[in-house]
Amino acid sequence: MSQPNATLTPAPESPARSKMDTKTVVSLAMLTGIAFVVMLASKLMPGVMFLDFDFKDVVICIGGFTYGPVAAALISIAVAFIEMITISHTGFWGFLMNVLATGAFCCTASAIYQKLHTKKGAVIGLFSGMAALVVIMLLWNWLITPIYMGLPRAEVVAMLPTLFLPFNLAKGGMNMAATLLLYKPVVTALRKSGLVSASANAQQSEGKTLNAGFLLFSLFLLATFVVMALVLAGVI
Repeated sequence: MSQPNATLTPAPESPARSKMDTKTVVSLAMLTGIAFVVMLASKLMPGVMFLDFDFKDVVICIGGFTYGPVAAALISIAVAFIEMITISHTGFWGFLMNVLATGAFCCTASAIYQKLHTKKGAVIGLFSGMAALVVIMLLWNWLITPIYMGLPRAEVVAMLPTLFLPFNLAKGGMNMAATLLLYKPVVTALRKSGLVSASANAQQSEGKTLNAGFLLFSLFLLATFVVMALVLAGVI
């Protein structure tokens, strides 16, 4: 006689798993909202021609460091879409460029940090993210900017080394330094609020706090790229 097939009825999902999934969704939604507010606040910072410096990548990168590169990609798309239907004047092209820029930086950084989960891994990931941002945006500005800005391609090519390269270096550098400074306190606050479990992204043997050298390094990077951004914007 054949035995009953025990696999026909799936096992119920455990309450703990369901609760964790709900916490993750709430956290990602909250990070999306914060990223959008930060994006709005960033509009107050002087831009360079038609380019705006934007600190929303810091929030999205923190989400990626905490929940992985897929989460960073989802937040990037969500924030860019909300921006497109609310305040953007560049429509789909602006949405596309926002997703590409933020995804290049945040997904690259969080993917590396997920594999090398240390302070060294964070630095390597963020530097790699900045490099990916610069390379990808040089390519896509060459491809897309003549279309949505109505500029001759030769004029855009001339701006690649003089405008797009330094702009994306400054933007990526500021977001990199700010992420290094803010990741630990933000995740600590999320853990205290119960939105992130104590075991999520637990620090390894390098310690749980920012040491003085790491803090000074991050502040030096931030100051360097902020000055660079202000020079590009013509403020100093």
